[in-house]
Amino acid sequence: MLATLVSPCRGTISNLICLCGRAHQDWTADYRLYARDRVDPELLFQHGLMEIHSHLPPDAALVTAIDDTLARKTGPKIDGVGWKRDPLGPAFQTNLVRGQRFVQLTAAWPGPGGQARMIPVDFTHAPTPPKPTKRASAAEHQQYQEKQKQQRLNVVALARIQHLRQTLPAARKLVVAGDGSYTNAHLLKGLPENTVYIGRIRKDAVLHALPGPPPATGRPPAYGTALQTPEELRTDDTVAWQIIEAFAAGQRHAFKIKTLGPALWRKSGADCPLRVVVIAPLGYRLREGARRLYRQPAFLICTDPDKPLEELVQEYLWRWGIEVNFRDEKTLIGTGEAQVRDPASNRNQPAVTVAAYAFLWIAALKLMQTGEAPPHLQPPKWRQAERGRAGPAISTGDLLRALRCELWAPQLSAHSFSHFTSPPPVDLNAQKPVPSLPHALLSAA
Repeated sequence: MLATLVSPCRGTISNLICLCGRAHQDWTADYRLYARDRVDPELLFQHGLMEIHSHLPPDAALVTAIDDTLARKTGPKIDGVGWKRDPLGPAFQTNLVRGQRFVQLTAAWPGPGGQARMIPVDFTHAPTPPKPTKRASAAEHQQYQEKQKQQRLNVVALARIQHLRQTLPAARKLVVAGDGSYTNAHLLKGLPENTVYIGRIRKDAVLHALPGPPPATGRPPAYGTALQTPEELRTDDTVAWQIIEAFAAGQRHAFKIKTLGPALWRKSGADCPLRVVVIAPLGYRLREGARRLYRQPAFLICTDPDKPLEELVQEYLWRWGIEVNFRDEKTLIGTGEAQVRDPASNRNQPAVTVAAYAFLWIAALKLMQTGEAPPHLQPPKWRQAERGRAGPAISTGDLLRALRCELWAPQLSAHSFSHFTSPPPVDLNAQKPVPSLPHALLSAA
């Protein structure tokens, strides 16, 4: 795990073996560590989750985010590899790439002023079953359809949420934030107890009021009268906008919102009242002096209608941290780069790299919390102009460079860097080079 963090090359197992200085030893144990299930990623994530629990107050909720990511692969015989939609493709064209699909849960490490750092607490391989050939029997096709239902992304995501809920204390509330792909009937109706879900919803979703008193005769209604859709609520001038503050993009912003609730949505069921929140587009500029641009509005639902609006919006804004984790894990840590084929290795090895990433950030956050951060974790000079903003001062790249410095600097001799350790005074001009007569003659010849 340590070699995964400091490796300057691709995150393959063979490169990690060489980095540990065991290139001329038997390497079969390193591969069998993952292929024969000799490592338990869930146990590693439990250690990180315990650290997050110790940081949170006893009555605070554990705020998490859930999403899936794609690790690109080219080998046709790697377990779980299939054709998937390219998430980085253009909006006007659906591109397909070969890769593996993983589901990740990240928990928030709250900081001052509404800041939070998302720490991975679960990373699960979610492959799709291989499609049988045309010559396969009817029983094989039936078995394939059953596997498709069991290995759907929403089924895997709900199973991981339920597993996380079982590992938490009964008194601690669990808050899960997800995007629109997870806001569906299967996940909302299967949420465990003491769990709140916050997610995006369609702007034309059909909502209903709570049912009135039951009639004297006949079956009581499950839903009340139809309410405004989220888009109609946004454009309704009779409903005033509310102003709340939340932390996002390095500083606190004022958000304009409208709310509606409690309301019922048929996909969540008649027993799940919701709170609908509409967030107006937040103006921004690409550069100083440019014209003001606007993003699309956001339409959210929350399964807890009594949740304060400031907490609801802030906890959903923290969800963006899982996207940052995906970028760091795949570009800096090398998650998904190991060239392994069997199911156990493809399930365990990427999860171990994500656990190493989680341990790195937990150690850094605990160090900064005590105020004993080393000097080399300070931001470079070109970031000093941004010190007025309240965003995090360090990035994953800064932590990796600091870790390499701590491991490798004691092994280097300071005598070979004397011209760096003894710089000339700032007000002293550089020494002019003395021209060489033999070199001048040879160059002229």
